Amino acid sequence: MILRSLLFVPGDSERKLAKSESSCADALVLDLEDAVAADRTEVARTMVLEYLRAHRDRSSSQLWVRINPLSTPKATLDLAAIVAGAPDGILLPKVTSADDVVTLDHFLSALEAREGVAQGSIAIIPVATETPAAMFALGSFAGCSPRLSGMTWGAEDLAAAVGATTNRDASGNLEFTYQLARSLCLLAAVAAEVQPIDTVSVNFKDAAALKQESEIARRAGFTGKIAIHPDQVDVINDAFTPSPEDVAYANRVIEAFASGAGTVALDGKMLDMPHLKQARRTLTLAASLRSR
Repeated sequence: MILRSLLFVPGDSERKLAKSESSCADALVLDLEDAVAADRTEVARTMVLEYLRAHRDRSSSQLWVRINPLSTPKATLDLAAIVAGAPDGILLPKVTSADDVVTLDHFLSALEAREGVAQGSIAIIPVATETPAAMFALGSFAGCSPRLSGMTWGAEDLAAAVGATTNRDASGNLEFTYQLARSLCLLAAVAAEVQPIDTVSVNFKDAAALKQESEIARRAGFTGKIAIHPDQVDVINDAFTPSPEDVAYANRVIEAFASGAGTVALDGKMLDMPHLKQARRTLTLAASLRSR
C-alpha cells in the first residue's frame, strides 16, 4: 500500500490522538520520540498501546509508531511496550546504516513471537539521513530486510548533528548538504525497491508552500510525504494522487505504444520506454487508490 501522507501524532496527547481520527492520513505515526518529553515517556507508551488495541479493526489509516533511536536504551523499552498492539509499522529515527534495520527486524521477530502477533507483519521505515554516518551508508539498504517498506529523510536532525545554525540558504532554499541528503534518500529507496517518502514541511500554516513542495517532491519521484499537522494531510494527499489529467495522459501514452513500437510521437514529442513505464506507474497508483 502506497502511503501518500503520514501524520505525526504525539503519543502522550489524548486530545491529539482523538483529533487524528478525523484525519484522512494514509498512516498515523504515534510518536514516542521527539514529540514526547522525557518524563512522559512511560505515559506515552501506555497510551500508544491502548490506542493500538482500541483500533485493531482499522479500515482507513494505518497505525505506525516512531520509537526512540536504537542507540538509546529507550528503543527496546518502546518496542517491548507497544508490539502487543500490532502496529502496522515502526518508523525508526537516526539510523546509521541498514544494520539498524536488521537489528530492529530481529527485535520485532522476537517480540511478535512473544505477543502472538503475526510474524513479519510489522513493517519498517527508517529516517535514513539524520546522522552524518548514515549519509555514507545509503546504498546498504537494498535487500536488508523484508520488513523494509519505505525510506524517508530528515533535514532538521542532520543540521543539529553537524552543528549548522540552519539548513536553508539566504534565499530560503535547502542548503546543498540537505539537497544531497534528499536526493540520496530518493535513490536509495528506489534502489531498495521501496517507497521514497519526503520529509516534513515545518511551516504548517503555509498551505501554498506545502502544495508547491509536495508537487516538486512528486515530480522528483517521491510517492508520499510526512505531515506534522492535520491541516497538511489533504494538501499532501492531493499532491500525491494522480489527477484526472494525469490519468488521461497516461492512457494516451499507453495507446500510442499499442503498436509495439519502441519510440512514438505524441503531442509533438518523442517518447520511448521510460515514458511508457511512467505511464503504467501512474495508472497502477491511480487504480490502487480507487480500490481503497
